[in-house]
Amino acid sequence: MDLSKLTNAEITSLYGEIIKELKNRNIIRTKNICGDLGEFLVINYYNTHANLPKLQEAPIGTKNIDAISREGERYSIKATTTNTTGVFYGIEDRLQKKFEYVIICQLDESYSLKAIYELSWEKFFQLKHWHSRMKAWNIVISKKVIENSTVIYSSII
Repeated sequence: MDLSKLTNAEITSLYGEIIKELKNRNIIRTKNICGDLGEFLVINYYNTHANLPKLQEAPIGTKNIDAISREGERYSIKATTTNTTGVFYGIEDRLQKKFEYVIICQLDESYSLKAIYELSWEKFFQLKHWHSRMKAWNIVISKKVIENSTVIYSSII
């Protein structure tokens, strides 16, 4: 389909129809398209690879986590199209573990899966970065972060 041939009204309408269809297919659940798509891709990837834990979605609105393994381990999933994740609120005390793992889902500019990185709570706590404007923590996907993570998937050569 050559999208450049569509009028502005047609492309705007198409966008709305795509959002509806993504929701109908349970690919996205909210208006956070990047985050929902990342969660869907990660959970699907984990559930279709025998060597990875089987994950299920956490209920919408669950604080700090997006998925739970069959063993009860809690996962926070952050999807991004850049080298910086969204923020983590309420992460002040290393001993008050909010989740067991952070999964970073890096998407390319076309929202295709680029990489999946997994960090334990301990590694996350070591590598987190203060986002002064948001007054919360995030992860900057750097060489150090990649070296300290389990690379679950990478299309980067």
